[in-house]
Amino acid sequence: MPRQTALTIGNFDGVHRGHAALLSAARDAVGDEGRVVVLCFDPHPLTVLRPEAVPPRLTHFADRVRLLGEAGADTVVRVPPTPERLRQTPEAFVDEIVVEHRPVAIVEGRDFRFGRDRAGSIETLESLGGRHGFETIALDAVEVALDDQHVVPASSTITRWLLARGRVRDAANVLGRDYELTGTVVSGDRRGRTIGFPTANLEVGEQLLPGDGIYAGFATRGDRTWPAAVSVGTKPTYGTHPRVCEAHLVGYDGPVDDYGWTIRVRLSVWLRGQIRYDDTDTLVAQLHRDVAATTATREATVA
Repeated sequence: MPRQTALTIGNFDGVHRGHAALLSAARDAVGDEGRVVVLCFDPHPLTVLRPEAVPPRLTHFADRVRLLGEAGADTVVRVPPTPERLRQTPEAFVDEIVVEHRPVAIVEGRDFRFGRDRAGSIETLESLGGRHGFETIALDAVEVALDDQHVVPASSTITRWLLARGRVRDAANVLGRDYELTGTVVSGDRRGRTIGFPTANLEVGEQLLPGDGIYAGFATRGDRTWPAAVSVGTKPTYGTHPRVCEAHLVGYDGPVDDYGWTIRVRLSVWLRGQIRYDDTDTLVAQLHRDVAATTATREATVA
């Protein structure tokens, strides 16, 4: 007997608590012997519909696949938002996925929209489910309490809003884990090593950098992880620069001219804002305090 399949469809950027709830409900629908399949639009459909309105990515697609798998997906299918697909009526879209995946259930949030001009709703999906023989499971939004006592629905939009303001602890409440940057280590201006704080300069592509500031977190390369003091911003002490992300890996003893490797940087705590210092000695004294705070964050996490 073929394995039963439950589907969930969306962009899934960030893979937050709301997405995890969809996957949990999908698993409940088919059991441990069934298959949970995610149809993941990537890139965002707005890249075709309204390129000027495309939100910055919270996750690269490879990270999204990993996180969706950790949340319970058996298979993640990348769905490119081609003009032809975005012109499909809701009926044509569902006809296609039913032929390909034969779902017994499709799980979505109550605000789910699909098809050309977002004409399809959860009610449309329920109607089409009756025609095609699948159950439509509609979930309410997952609500999350923030540190300022506000309660918000978990969403990629609120996560971006929080990160833009440096509120990484609140973003972690929405995501269910620390926000993580993934990128390639590239050559920078090499100033950090001259003052005793060499940094890995991270190129993250389209991924969203949080608001300017200094953060405590962790950096992972392969199977090794170090506490990391992370600077995001324009390095105001040394003139005008584009926004960059630099991570000082506490305890790293490898070569400082080692470029081209990939690291993942988790941002756990916002330590302070970025400011301009009058001289290098004052900056170095502050960097020592930043590293001490980062080490304390690690000890608190381990404890």
